[in-house]
Amino acid sequence: MASAELQGKYQKLAQEYSKLRAQNQVLKKGVVDEQANSAALKEQLKMKDQSLRKLQQEMDSLTFRNLQLAKRVELLQDELALSEPRGKKNKKSGESSSQLSQEQKSVFDEDLQKKIEENERLHIQFFEADEQHKHVEAELRSRLATLETEAAQHQAVVDGLTRKYMETIEKLQNDKAKLEVKSQTLEKEAKECRLRTEECQLQLKNLHEDLSGRLEESLSIINEKVPFNDTKYSQYNALNVPLHNRRHQLKMRDIAGQALAFVQDLVTALLNFHTYTEQRIQIFPVDSAIDTISPLNQKFSQYLHENASYVRPLEEGMLHVFESITEDTVTVLETTVKLKTFSEHLNSYICFLRKILPYQLKSLEEECESPLCTSALRARNLELSQDMKKMTAVFEKLQTYVGLLALPSTEPDGLLRTNYSSVLTNVGAALHGFHDVMKDISKHYSQKATIEHELPTATQKLITTNDCILSSVMALTNGAGKIASFFSNNVDYFSASLSYGPKAASGFISPLSAECMLQYKKKAAAYMKALRKPLSESVPYEEALANRRILLSSTESREGLAQQVQQSLEKISKLEQEKEHWMLEAQLAKIKLEKENQRIADKLKSTSSGQVAGLALENASVVKATGQEEASAKAVQEPVHSASLIGILTRTSDGEVPDVEFREDLIKNHYMARIVELTSQLQLADSKSVHFYAECRALSKRLALAEKSKETLAEEMKVASQNISRLQDELTTTKRSYEDQLSMMSDHLCSMNETLSKQREEIDTLKMSSKGNSKKNKSR
Repeated sequence: MASAELQGKYQKLAQEYSKLRAQNQVLKKGVVDEQANSAALKEQLKMKDQSLRKLQQEMDSLTFRNLQLAKRVELLQDELALSEPRGKKNKKSGESSSQLSQEQKSVFDEDLQKKIEENERLHIQFFEADEQHKHVEAELRSRLATLETEAAQHQAVVDGLTRKYMETIEKLQNDKAKLEVKSQTLEKEAKECRLRTEECQLQLKNLHEDLSGRLEESLSIINEKVPFNDTKYSQYNALNVPLHNRRHQLKMRDIAGQALAFVQDLVTALLNFHTYTEQRIQIFPVDSAIDTISPLNQKFSQYLHENASYVRPLEEGMLHVFESITEDTVTVLETTVKLKTFSEHLNSYICFLRKILPYQLKSLEEECESPLCTSALRARNLELSQDMKKMTAVFEKLQTYVGLLALPSTEPDGLLRTNYSSVLTNVGAALHGFHDVMKDISKHYSQKATIEHELPTATQKLITTNDCILSSVMALTNGAGKIASFFSNNVDYFSASLSYGPKAASGFISPLSAECMLQYKKKAAAYMKALRKPLSESVPYEEALANRRILLSSTESREGLAQQVQQSLEKISKLEQEKEHWMLEAQLAKIKLEKENQRIADKLKSTSSGQVAGLALENASVVKATGQEEASAKAVQEPVHSASLIGILTRTSDGEVPDVEFREDLIKNHYMARIVELTSQLQLADSKSVHFYAECRALSKRLALAEKSKETLAEEMKVASQNISRLQDELTTTKRSYEDQLSMMSDHLCSMNETLSKQREEIDTLKMSSKGNSKKNKSR
């Protein structure tokens, strides 16, 4: 009831918190809008103030102007009032004289005005004529300068072209002479080649007669001695034992070992992922320790609990495939029968994924329906549900192609040999798709975990479980990336190794023929081993290989021994420092123990006999505490779990106190024995690791040398085949090549003569044009 009330309170608080957050966001938006409105209003107010000030200034200026005009009007009125009485007196006397002066003045004014207008018109015409003359003169001068520069440029171009064409004429004449000499030499070589071709034809005729005779002889021998040709029919040829390719088998075993390691890592990551997912269901969204989880999650947890029975067989199936590839077998798809069991185990795991997928999706939906689920968490859950669907689909696609690869070992007509390479490329694409899906799951689950950790109801148990799931998902992502890159790097080798089989045939016909071939191979190997006779004079093959390994790894062994000596010296110095440290610690502990014993003895003497038992218990607890401190300090440096004598000594505090020196000797002897044992184990492990490291380096060098020798031999074979084909083609191509060269040379000479004539015509035309341009420039 208390938990239900607390949960109700938490839910109410969460709802109120969400409401307050929503209100806070609305209020923030309102405040921002009001601030924007206030800023706009302030800007408008500033604009209005500026316009008002402008209008006031205009008003002041207008009032000032009106005052000036009013004063001017008053002055004019005063002057008019003063001038009116004066005009009336002088009006009568000046009427007669003013009429004569007015007529003369009007005549003079008209003449003067005409003279002024005529003078102004003449000035304008003179100025326009002068400006036009200057403009025309400037244009002509600029045009003359441009024409002179163009003429100089044309003359330079003509000189350069004449010089160039004269050089080309001389060069072409020299080339013509050289080509004539070369044509004479080629004619001589053609005559010699004709003689050689006649000789080669005679040799070819002789060789043909010789080879035809040998062919008839060999055919007669085959007809007499060979009962039937088993390589003619593919059914019989599939039973022939192919050449033993030890390098191919070792490479296939190495590749299978790497694949086994990657599958083991993948299986471990899948087990951790399903197990931690089951633990998470028990914790979130409802903790099973507080309340009962939903029936859906109970069923989902029950199915997840069975994950080991589906995941572990994948590792076992891959281990069987690795064990089936040995040095004595022939490894192709028809002989790898154990691949079918691995395909079946993968199919069972995919059935398990299909079974848990609906429950997983429903569980994520149930988390989304929880009141604690936010929108961001809901979006991450939807993305995870899509990723889980993609993961199941990728596993189904991978199982389809693995099942197709397992068909040649069980059903010969299930998969054609021409489709092997396409199936292998599709397997690589499916593995890369699995890696991409796991990267998406890791990304989305990390986002989901960070969101859940920020929830107020997130417990420490949920946080640790999420971290464990994230670590398992990261391990899955890394494992998927490693296996995808590993398969992509070796897919070319897989495609090339599929042709490994009987000689002069497309491969094994059926698994039964492959099994019969392996039995025949074992019988042949036993027969050859029985025929082998040891030769005492020569060095045995195994000894020679061992000596070769020693010679190749001598430098590595020296370096490894030097590194081992240096490491051992460093460890000895560290151990001596630790020994001094622990001796000081033991002395300090001994001094403390003596002081504590002295204090206890003093108390025992001073107190009564009834308190002796209590003090003995206290002493035992103190001794036990000191022993536990020393043991814990030792465990921090060397975490070894063993039943030591410390437990026996600390449990003897119920009756009587043991002797202090005897206990110290026991503790000292026990720790010294443990130190000696651990140092010996550490030295043994270090020596083994250095030895293995030296062996690995020697093997890698041997492998590099073998690969180099293989490449050189392959190149030599290619060069030899090319030389053979080249020598065969030279007899037929020499005659044609020389005839073609002669015809090409004649055509080339004709074309050169034509080009020379054309260039001479162009030079003549350029000279004529340059002379015409120079004459024009001179005339200008």
